[in-house]
Amino acid sequence: MAATGNGPPTEATGNGPLTGVRVVELAGIGPGPFAAMTLADLGADVVRIDRPGGAGLGIDPAYDLTNRNKRSVLIDLKAEDGAARVLDLVERADVLIEGYRPGVAERLGIGPQECLDRNPRLVYGRMTGWGQEGPLAERAGHDIGYIAVTGALSMIGKAEEPPALPANLLGDYAGGALYLVIGVLAALQHARTPGGTGQVVDAAIVDGTAHLTTMIHAMMAAGGWQDRRGANLLDGASPFYGSYETADGAYMAVGALEQRFYNEFIELLGIADEVPARKDFARWDELRDAVAARFRTKTRREWTKIFEGSDACVAPVLSLTEAPAHPHLAARGTFTDHGGITQPAPAPRFSATPGSVRRPPAQPGADTAEVARDWDLPARETDGPARERPAPGQGVPVRDTEGS
Repeated sequence: MAATGNGPPTEATGNGPLTGVRVVELAGIGPGPFAAMTLADLGADVVRIDRPGGAGLGIDPAYDLTNRNKRSVLIDLKAEDGAARVLDLVERADVLIEGYRPGVAERLGIGPQECLDRNPRLVYGRMTGWGQEGPLAERAGHDIGYIAVTGALSMIGKAEEPPALPANLLGDYAGGALYLVIGVLAALQHARTPGGTGQVVDAAIVDGTAHLTTMIHAMMAAGGWQDRRGANLLDGASPFYGSYETADGAYMAVGALEQRFYNEFIELLGIADEVPARKDFARWDELRDAVAARFRTKTRREWTKIFEGSDACVAPVLSLTEAPAHPHLAARGTFTDHGGITQPAPAPRFSATPGSVRRPPAQPGADTAEVARDWDLPARETDGPARERPAPGQGVPVRDTEGS
């Protein structure tokens, strides 16, 4: 059944608004593959160039969902013909994505100059933590370090405790992968305008993460945000914006910022006549203690039922395993099942060109012959027929290796 703008992006809904866009991804780990997956979810034909021995993720590739909707060819980039084979793909592509340290692609003969010489309209997307230049550009790093130096990490957690770690969602994916996608799509639009050309997109996690804090910097300048953890409206200081433990050891999340929502919150919580006014900042600790004590009197299930259908802005804190069964997410098809794996569905939604999960995670090298046929590539003796895709759990394990 075809989907509307509100329908779930299931297998039957279509190929997405980027249908016809060709993307070459140089295999890596983390934000680069996630950015390429996002483009693939939106309909792009993403060909991932895997290296012999794997990219270093260390998991069965059949479960690497960031490689869904892609196809894979196997190329030894250090072999005599490695660069030539990549450039054959680049000539036919609209976008290339790589996540090596600065200078690595150039040493391999597939840097921006070589690729743009071969295809002047190519968008060359570069994904790094520190960026292509600057004192730390050559240094190794991970999400935690990138969000630390931008000030973002300093905002998260309780005042009396070390900063809390938001997994690697804030840096790698929000500040990194999604900014690369934005940049690639903007550059692609430019390349396709009359007189437009290809260009390099330098997406650094530090840049994107810093950009995410724009509103906070504005609030600091206006005197509405203190530059310390646990002292502000949105960082856990206010008793009506945070999480509270329930009788069964679970948690409820409260976001009753506006007065009318707060009024409904304390009414349903059953403490409307027992607590100080919310604007009495000196008694916020008293208000927080009252809210916490009340939440501990019932289970998460009971509180969920009480707040169900209200505008109190209260929600149960669900685990990753529980989330797909939430009634709202289930109704929207926010999660989908493909190949026996429950996974987040493509986002956002499109009314005329919906995206979908069309293919399972690409197996390294499994699509070499198919890609050669579809992209009209020169035939090579090493190109064999595409192998049958193994079922989840039967893929070839990827050994843990360092990047180039």
